[in-house]
Order: sequence, then C-alpha cells, then structure tokens
Amino acid sequence: MTVVTTELLRRFDVPGPRYTSYPTADRFVEAFGEEEYVLALQQRRVGSVGKAMPLSLYVHIPFCQSLCYYCACNKIITRHPERAEVYLRYLSREIDLHTAHCGVGQQVSQLHFGGGTPTFLSDEGLRELMAMLKRSFTLVPGGEYSIEVDPRTVDESRLALLAELGFNRLSFGVQDFDPEVQKAVHRVQPAEQVFSLIESSRRLGFESVNVDLIYGLPRQTPESFERTLGQVSELRPDRIALYAYAHLPERFKAQRRIITAELPMASAKLSMLAQALEVFEGAGYVYVGMDHFALPQDSLAVAKRQGRLHRNFQGYSTQPDCDLIGLGVSAIGRIGATYSQNVKTLDEYYDAINQGRLPIARGLALTKDDLVRRSVIMALMCQGEVLFEPMEAAWLIDFRSYFEPELQQLEEMAGQGLVKLADDGVQVTELGWYFVRGVAMAFDKYLQANRNRARFSRII
Repeated sequence: MTVVTTELLRRFDVPGPRYTSYPTADRFVEAFGEEEYVLALQQRRVGSVGKAMPLSLYVHIPFCQSLCYYCACNKIITRHPERAEVYLRYLSREIDLHTAHCGVGQQVSQLHFGGGTPTFLSDEGLRELMAMLKRSFTLVPGGEYSIEVDPRTVDESRLALLAELGFNRLSFGVQDFDPEVQKAVHRVQPAEQVFSLIESSRRLGFESVNVDLIYGLPRQTPESFERTLGQVSELRPDRIALYAYAHLPERFKAQRRIITAELPMASAKLSMLAQALEVFEGAGYVYVGMDHFALPQDSLAVAKRQGRLHRNFQGYSTQPDCDLIGLGVSAIGRIGATYSQNVKTLDEYYDAINQGRLPIARGLALTKDDLVRRSVIMALMCQGEVLFEPMEAAWLIDFRSYFEPELQQLEEMAGQGLVKLADDGVQVTELGWYFVRGVAMAFDKYLQANRNRARFSRII
C-alpha cells in the first residue's frame, strides 16, 4: 500500500481544476453561441467521425424537493411536480432542434442523468424522457447508462423501473452517514435506507453502483468520518467517489446556510482524506485517480489496468473519447474541437426554445495549443504517462522545446517522488496518482497567472 503522508497532502492543498475538460469551463466565452454550435453539429453530421464515433448524452434535471446546504449544482427547489412536466416538453423540443442538425438515430454509448435530482421526476416523467431519447437516438448495447439517485426519492419499485428503462449504473448521493452532519447540511437519510436500496440494486442486476461521499462538511470530525468509512466499506459499493467540500458561500448561495465555525480545520480535513485512502485500499478498492475508487473487478478498475481509462464532463469513464450533447439548463457539451454550455435559468431556456433556437449561452472553439495541451493533460489524468514521440507525431511539435518550462516545473515533483522524467516521456508514479491534478496543472497555460486559481476548489 502506498503511504500518503499528511505533509504531502498539506503541500498540495491548493486550488485547481478537476480537468473534466481542458480548457476548463471558466474559459468559455459568450462570443461562442448558437451559430458556432450549429456549425459544429453539421460538421459532425457530414464528417466521417460523426458516422463512426458514438455520442455521449447528458441530461440535466434541475429540480430538488429540498435544499442541501453544501450543494454547488444548478438546481431549483420546488414541491411542484408539474414544473417538471413543463420542463420535459421543452427538453423534447431541444432534442428536436439537435436532430434537425445532426440527424435522427445517431448511436449513443453513454447516457447520464444529472442534476439537481433526476429522480425528482415521476415514474411517468422518467418513462417519457427515455422514450424521447430513444425516438431520436440509438442507445447501443453495452453502453454506460447512468443516473444520479437521491436515496430519499426512491424505493425498490422505482429502482426496478430504472432497470426496466435501460439504466445499468446508479450513483447514490450519501455524503456522510453521521446524523449530526446530515442535520448540519439539511440532508437527513438513515444509513439503513441506503443499505436497503443498494441491496435492492444488486438484486435487480445493476452492473455498477456508486456512492458519493464528501469530507470537510460541518460537524464532521476524523472520528465521525471514520465511522462513515467503516459503514461504506461494509456496504461495499462497486465504486466510491470521495470529494472534498469546497466552501465558497460568495459563489453558491445555499452554502451561506452553513455555519462556518462548524467546518473542520484544515488539519482535520487532511486527516479524513488520509483515513479514507487507508480504509478503502485496505478494503480492497483500487484508487482509480481523482477521488475515485473501484473494486478490482469493476469495469473502471479494469480500464485503468488496461490503459483504457477516459475522462469527460461526468468524470472517469470506460467509454472511448466521444462527442457529448448536453441537454437542459446549464448542460455542457463537446462537439469536435468545441465546447458549449446552455443558459442557466429556466426563463432563458424556455425563451430560447420558444424562439426556435438552441439555448447556447457560451462556449469555446479550441486552438491548436488547447488541443495539444488537452491531449497531454488527459494522458496524465487517464493513463498516468505522456510519451513524447506519439505526441510529436500527432501534433508536429518538438515536445521538449514546446513544453520546456513545464518540464522544468516537473523536476521538483520528480524530486518528491510524484513523477519520473525520462528521455522518452513523463510517468506518474504510484504515489503521484494521488496528486495527479497537481501534475496536470503544470501543463495548464491558463493557470500560470495565480489569480485564476482562486476560481477552483482545492485539489485535496
């Protein structure tokens, strides 16, 4: 087992991107709008890539029945289910606007419902949404079809419906099992409820069940979090996503309800992370990278062993790198060498679609330098190494001269045992996997000015 010291954790406790994309979403500009996005869709339709490469779909369901104080997602708190019915009608129209440009029946190998709370939708609403998607796209066998689940909104019969609709992966938002922590963040859900739901998920045959945890929440202590870690180990989900809570009340209004004095000290937070690494690896989990753990037989762990790991806006994936269509308010997409994001409010979203427009608010057309750096960062994040010769052949660059300052920056990390620098490439060490965001940051030209770093959560 790799020993990760609290001293090393403290050294890398700095803000940084999660690199679900490069450049990151804070670089998107309003100069990229619907016209540029439509052109990218049309180019995909006529190009050979569009015919051969399956799509990924992301659908954002913004509604929640109650507010979780830690939440930084784009959400709408409501007790009125009819609001979702209206939203589904507009989603259907947005899908039609897409297929008018990219064609009906394009193959999809990855689908993810996020939020908000996707399971806010009624059974009828979930059926309606899946029917819309299947009318317009072809969901291929063997794909990853996942949905985020609030345990408070489902029972075994609803899980059975999700299986019937074609979902094969579930992600349960747990965050912490301690009752006091749950009260402090306004998300009370008994551990027994989660245990029962995951047992039902296994009986129903879901291929993979993920549990989300957060450390650094109010009223959490190393002792209380150790109990949660023990319960999660007993629960034994296929995957675990362990996130650091980023307290940014100036940006996220919900977090203003958290009592700052109840947040754990930085030293306690680092202790919780060190505990988690020790407990999960001791329980047999593979550290996939970037907060993700998986059982050895899970497809994510297998993909890492075989060098087939990929990364997109939903995090790590076993699916090959592919274009992504984002549907719904605030959804982010990627088509070819472009990124795009929808408007963030329902009023703007409905208004755009009523005008017959795709609701693009901003985006980015990537430069060659962006593409080169993206390939390097994703190689580090997914394969843990960058080989110079393939990069030089693909991008017609001399790697050592192109990235001379970046390689000099990595020399300090090499001295810390995080990377190995060789004549033919850069390799992330076993220890370095725990700090791979920090390694990738060396190649991010937008972070060279320190003022940009404050926009991100801390990497530990």
